[in-house]
Amino acid sequence: MGSKKRQSTLVQESNAEMQIDTSAFDQETYNEEKDCENFDAPLANLKPMEKKKKRKEMDKERHKIDSEIKGPLVAKAAAQNATATQMSLPSFPTNGLPGFHIDAFSDLSSADSSSREDAAETLVMDLIEVQKAYESLGKKVEDGGNAQLEAKKNDGLEGCAPSLRYAIRRLIRGVSSSRECARQGFSLGLTVVVGMIPAIKLESLLKLIINLLEVPSAMKGQEARDCLLGRLFAYGSLARSQRLSAEWFSNKDTSVVKEFASSVISLANKKRYLREPAMAVILDMVEWLPAEALRNQVLIIPGMQEWFQKAVETSDPDVLFFALKLQERFSIDEELFGKVLPFPFNPESFFTRENLLYLEGCFKESTFCLPRVHSLWYALVNILVPDPLSQGNADMQFSEKHKKSQKRSSSEDVIKNVRCFCEVVIDEILIQSSHDRKLLALNILQLLLPRLPASCIGGVLSHKLVRCLMDILSAKSSRLHNAAQHFLKELLIWAEVEDDKRAAVIVSLQKHSNGGFDSITRTHTVRELVVQFRTAQGCLQFVHNLMSLFVDEAAVADEPSDQSQTTDENSEVGSAEDKGSPATSGDPEFLKSWVVDTMPRVLKNLKVDLGLYSFAQAEIGKLIEDRFKVQTEITKFLAVQGLFSASLGTEVTSFELQEKFKWPKVASSSSLCKMCIEQLQLLLEDAQKEGSNAAVHNVELNDLGSYFMCFLKTLCNIPSVSLYRTLNVEDKKAFNRLRSIECQLYQEERNTAPGLVANKLYAMRYLLIQLVLQILLYPDDFSEAALDIVICCKKAFPAAANGEFFEDEDALDDNDMPELMDVLIESLLSVLPRSSGRMCYVVEQVFRFFCCDITDYGLQRMLRVLKKDLKPLRHPVGSGDDEDADEDEDEDDVLGIEESEEMDEAKTHDDTNIGEGSEDDSEEMNDGEKLAGGSEDDSQEGVTAGSDVTDSSRRHGEESSHKFLGVDADEEEGSKGDASDDSDGGMDDDAMFRLDAYHAQLLKGRTGNDNALTQLISFKLRVLSLLEIYVQKHPGKSQVLAIYSCLVQAYTKYHAVSGNEQLGQRISGILQKKIFKAKDYPRGDEIPFANLEKLLGKSLKSASRSRVKEIASLAQASAFWLLKVIYSRNLSDSELRRMVQMFECLLVDYFNNKNCRLKSGFVKEVVRRHHGLGLKLLGFLVEKCADAKSEFRQVEALDMLDCIIKPMIPSSKFERDKEAVSRSSKLLKAHLPALCGLIQQLLTNLPGKPSRRAEVRRFCTRALLAVSALNLKKSFRRAMNPEAFSVLEAQLGNAALFPFKAQ
Repeated sequence: MGSKKRQSTLVQESNAEMQIDTSAFDQETYNEEKDCENFDAPLANLKPMEKKKKRKEMDKERHKIDSEIKGPLVAKAAAQNATATQMSLPSFPTNGLPGFHIDAFSDLSSADSSSREDAAETLVMDLIEVQKAYESLGKKVEDGGNAQLEAKKNDGLEGCAPSLRYAIRRLIRGVSSSRECARQGFSLGLTVVVGMIPAIKLESLLKLIINLLEVPSAMKGQEARDCLLGRLFAYGSLARSQRLSAEWFSNKDTSVVKEFASSVISLANKKRYLREPAMAVILDMVEWLPAEALRNQVLIIPGMQEWFQKAVETSDPDVLFFALKLQERFSIDEELFGKVLPFPFNPESFFTRENLLYLEGCFKESTFCLPRVHSLWYALVNILVPDPLSQGNADMQFSEKHKKSQKRSSSEDVIKNVRCFCEVVIDEILIQSSHDRKLLALNILQLLLPRLPASCIGGVLSHKLVRCLMDILSAKSSRLHNAAQHFLKELLIWAEVEDDKRAAVIVSLQKHSNGGFDSITRTHTVRELVVQFRTAQGCLQFVHNLMSLFVDEAAVADEPSDQSQTTDENSEVGSAEDKGSPATSGDPEFLKSWVVDTMPRVLKNLKVDLGLYSFAQAEIGKLIEDRFKVQTEITKFLAVQGLFSASLGTEVTSFELQEKFKWPKVASSSSLCKMCIEQLQLLLEDAQKEGSNAAVHNVELNDLGSYFMCFLKTLCNIPSVSLYRTLNVEDKKAFNRLRSIECQLYQEERNTAPGLVANKLYAMRYLLIQLVLQILLYPDDFSEAALDIVICCKKAFPAAANGEFFEDEDALDDNDMPELMDVLIESLLSVLPRSSGRMCYVVEQVFRFFCCDITDYGLQRMLRVLKKDLKPLRHPVGSGDDEDADEDEDEDDVLGIEESEEMDEAKTHDDTNIGEGSEDDSEEMNDGEKLAGGSEDDSQEGVTAGSDVTDSSRRHGEESSHKFLGVDADEEEGSKGDASDDSDGGMDDDAMFRLDAYHAQLLKGRTGNDNALTQLISFKLRVLSLLEIYVQKHPGKSQVLAIYSCLVQAYTKYHAVSGNEQLGQRISGILQKKIFKAKDYPRGDEIPFANLEKLLGKSLKSASRSRVKEIASLAQASAFWLLKVIYSRNLSDSELRRMVQMFECLLVDYFNNKNCRLKSGFVKEVVRRHHGLGLKLLGFLVEKCADAKSEFRQVEALDMLDCIIKPMIPSSKFERDKEAVSRSSKLLKAHLPALCGLIQQLLTNLPGKPSRRAEVRRFCTRALLAVSALNLKKSFRRAMNPEAFSVLEAQLGNAALFPFKAQ
């Protein structure tokens, strides 16, 4: 309490001190203003620069006088405020009136809006108290000198306190300041002061605004602009203070409203940029006035009606905006706006094409305020698509004030109005004009987007607008590129909320860009929208929209395709390559192909992870059911558009399905039908994968393949529907039999319990379904294979066939037919070359479940595919050019394995004859020679693998070979005939032209050969996938060895050969991951040791001689695997000796041949894995190490010996096995003399390098440790002579020999 009292006392004292010279201060201020007026008079005749210089001098003099007068008072007040906890400085009270916080004026110009609001509140509260005190004192105050001084100003504010009059004048001058946020803050202060203090007379205030902010003719530039804007802000403050409406309601005969409107209109006529905000000020005023005041006070102002009459002629958007807002506010039923608005006014009459074209000039001229959007467009958007909330409130308000309430536009009217507005204003008036008007169009659409329903987007994203966006976005140098990107961003934000909006945007963009919006604009707009469909309902709706887009061609065909309609002479257009693309050339097939390609992608967003247990079973079932609905819709569409055509009209109704099917008016091309079939195959492949995954997780799924076959059967039974192409006799027979046997297999599958048989039925059914589609894709290519597979199905599942065979099938009884698996393998191989990836998947699935029954012959036919070449390699991998070239030639094929006799003899059928391995090799050589000569029939013998089973399969293989390899023998013969004459002497022009045609034919033939090579490699890769499946499922079968040998040979042949890199990598992956690293491998005595010995010998030789690092590494891995297979047998003593001899030969080559590239690490790893083999090589290694010619090889051999001797040293576990210790002791004792001689030789002739000397000492120490551990000290002393002991003692020290010295 005490502190507050002291503060108040200080404030009063401060006020008393400052009150002393208040009259003088006010008088001086008045004189300064008069002086300024006197100074400004002579400045009018000066030049601008002289005037500016003169004014600076005057300002300096005035500031000097101010500092002299106010300096002592301000300094004293500041000191008192500092002692009073820096309390705000009050204003100067006069004659006992309370003061106000004068520092609030500085806070009014703050950039912080909250600070401005607080300052305005403080100011108005202080002024209210001052005015109340002034009114209570009455004439006592008026007798004071200060009041008489203020009265001399004759500002008309006689009833206001001096502080209030000062504040009003300062607020009016403050709105003309361009400093920081002074206009906003001072206009806010003026608004609240005028609105809260009724003593302020509006007539006097209007005059004071004009007087204080008058713009004389001599005032130019920024100063004049500040005054004009100050008057505008001051008028706006009066309008928003609501004093004008209160004045009219208190006295309807008052003229203040009219005077205010006249002043604002007079201000608006001074500058163009003032007209729109002036209209907004008048609208702020009439917002609180009734329609009567509008008619009697505003619309009768001189010049107002002239504005309305000439608005269209002068293209004035401000008057149109003013009329629209007045009509929206009052719903005037009279014709008061001239021809600006139609009468009677309603949205339907305003947004007609005729009226919008009539107002074209107003729309175009609204671009003068860019980059800001004119208020006219906000008003138009509000009328075009009313905001539901504001519209509802307006209806309630109007129903209270008017008898006739304003009716809301129905949704149909809104769609119609939006479409007409976009067609006329956006497309015809703005888009086809300048860059500024294009930018305005984009800004208007951004205003319109948040209110648009999805049904209107088709009218907004018109053909011209989409083309304009494509032209802008295709070139980054475009001036409007950023604006177009921002529009697309806003469009994406708007569309991602609802599925129907997203679908409408995608369809509009792609329809008007012919399916190439993303590619032309270099964006991912459409792609990002497509992946956002997450619900089944949204996906289904999008699929239906795509169907309509595919079928309805009229909308696309009627749209103009030239770019001149969307660009002016200064507009940027797309790049040349974009113009020539199918998307911009107007080809409807491109858009349809996009629809076909996009439709299956929608399903990727609805994938159900069956491995997640977070979902309840019911939820998973619901998700699966919803996804199946989308799958069936896409399947029906692709089947109808890709497989069938309507012979009568474009619509067909199926009474069985209770559904209507539509086709485009223009029949789809064969390429588009093939694309539909391929997408249908992809859809069925995904369904098959899902079915397999569901079987693993015990989840029941609907069978899409069965649904498709039933749907296919239904459409085939409709008379007015036919297949898109006519089938020949063979294809039609295969087509019908495939459908029949698939239906039988489906019934059998339903009656079969889950297991291997059910999986076989499931995989075989999908193979038949894919073959049905393949027959339609490739005529004459798959009918033979399809019929053979039908027979295999009947043989494999006799219960499903029910004993039904056709006549041509009955002709082949069990005695004539080869084994089932042989025919099936032949058929699958004949299907693979021309098949797509989807077909290959079903073939792999069938092979996966049937490969357990594969015969040796079937496997042999698969392996022969990998051995076939179109022509022999000119430079085999690893060939040498040194003195050992002959050996290297043998080395190149060292990993290639000839077909074993056991494999050939396994085939015992009477109608087959497989030769020995050498015969197969010679056959292969002959085939290679024939291929090099251009013969196709022999080359395809390995590709189709169908020459030895039946006549039909042989014919099929020969026919498919021509189509697979793509080389025409007749053309080659013709080419050879043409090439016989190389001389061009005496040629006329015709002969020269024929020669040019011959050259073109040669190039064509070369391209055909490259294409055939690519297809052959692709075929081999597909066969490798089958072999990988077999090896993965049966790694322990003896047939794996045959696969291994063929793969190694193929890898050696194709490694690093141009065009075969992928093949080599694939083979290497199968060998390393599926064979060498597999947990299981061929075991037992089933495989002859001679074959294994031959394989191992060639692997060892390749590991020691190959110059190619990858081949040498593969050879080492092969040797390790083969040793593992060999040691799984019960080897006899002779076989063990042969193994030892093989490694001895390898080591002889290592020690004697400088060209040997064998790594010692390989031998050490062999010894580590198979220590028994190392023990057999101990004596041989000791001998060769002593006789080694190379010091390096000698030290490497010591490492090998160390690996053998180290395991012989007994350990704690090893000591328990006395037999093993005894065997090791005997073995080492047998080789001890040679070992001692080697030690003596090594220590006598130590290597020169320190690292090698260390290796020698380490080996000798290890050897002595082994001798000591095996109790061979006496034998060691007998074997060592005194000279050797001295050498040992000298090199190893006395400690190493202490255990061996005689006690």
